[in-house]
Amino acid sequence: MRPEAYLVKRSYAQSNCAVLFAMACLASLVASQTLAQPLIAAPQDVRVFDTPNDGGESLTVQWAPAPWDGPDVRYQVLIGDAAASDPATFKVVAEFPANTKYVKDTKTAWWTRTAEKTWHQATIKSAKSLELKDDQPYAVTVASMQNDQRLFSAVQIATPAANWFNWNQLNNLIIGLSFGGLVFFAIGYAKRHEIFLRRIPGLDAVDEAIGRATELGKPILYLTGAHDLHDPSTIAAAVILGKVAKRAALYETELMVPHREPITMAVCQEITKQAYLEAGKPDLFKEDANFFITADQFSYTAAVDGIMLRKKPAANFFMGHYFAESLLLTETGASTGAIQIAGTDADHQLPFFVTTCDYTLIGEELYAASAYLSKESVQIGTLRGQDIGKAVILAALAMGTVLATVGVVTGAQWPQFFLDLMRDLK
Repeated sequence: MRPEAYLVKRSYAQSNCAVLFAMACLASLVASQTLAQPLIAAPQDVRVFDTPNDGGESLTVQWAPAPWDGPDVRYQVLIGDAAASDPATFKVVAEFPANTKYVKDTKTAWWTRTAEKTWHQATIKSAKSLELKDDQPYAVTVASMQNDQRLFSAVQIATPAANWFNWNQLNNLIIGLSFGGLVFFAIGYAKRHEIFLRRIPGLDAVDEAIGRATELGKPILYLTGAHDLHDPSTIAAAVILGKVAKRAALYETELMVPHREPITMAVCQEITKQAYLEAGKPDLFKEDANFFITADQFSYTAAVDGIMLRKKPAANFFMGHYFAESLLLTETGASTGAIQIAGTDADHQLPFFVTTCDYTLIGEELYAASAYLSKESVQIGTLRGQDIGKAVILAALAMGTVLATVGVVTGAQWPQFFLDLMRDLK
């Protein structure tokens, strides 16, 4: 054999060996990847039932966790007519990785859960692409998917229906009844005993402001806020108005109460009239002391600002709920040199009142002021009941914080149960 032919044959053999070696490596890699992928099966212990504690048109699906659960495997939830038998013809309503959608991730209370936290759970609800009807049976199945492989569980039949009671909200019912009973007990106690209420500094300023208006011979301006009588802050403002009107009647000082809501104006007229009767000076009462301006926010604000600049009242009261008009009103009042007293539960307006007014009743001090001035047992008892309820909530929060901290430090498992309970109670 000539040397050239030998070299060619040797080169050809080497190239064949290289190709065979590469194919062997590729086969080994594919085999290793195939072995690394878990073998899947159809979902086990699939349960389909009407979603409890809801308004209907919903089904819940639960199934047991599997060894192959992971991001490479996916689950599909399918639904079809109860008469259908081939799950491949069902409609896919949900698809997600196999390591998601657990019972522990659902927003349900622990006392209503019917499966372990590690089980999978999906909810089928009515939507634009799917309409579930109550009292109509449906066929549901769950499929395990990996690459082109899809394995279906046994078909389950379930019927959605509306429920009369939401047991997930049982804790709210118990808390509501408990605090309601506490308030009624406090009201009953207030009718039989005298309950001490701390004097609020802003209330001392009420007499000062009315006295200054009387000395200067200038009127008093009183505003009841932007809301109607459906708002508790407006009711509190109306109660305080009665006490201010009574003191103004005793001092024979002019009172002006502009309104932006007709029903509130009518109620405040009766409150003012009653205050003048209690003061023994009904002849000084004026029907036009309470007057309606407009329901528009800034038209009302401009009109009241004009009254401040023309009449220059010596005392301005801003009680109730306010919005963006608060700073416009109080800045104008401050420019006239009037004593200004504000009270509101609108936390977004408190900075403006604190800055521009002489005294400010912050938040629930507005309700406390109405109870303090009226001396009515219902209001005083309600205030005392609310305070006790808030003390109970603060004690529960403090205890939960301590237990959670101890659990983190010691690594104990029992605080996790308490944390889950607090999450469910929210």
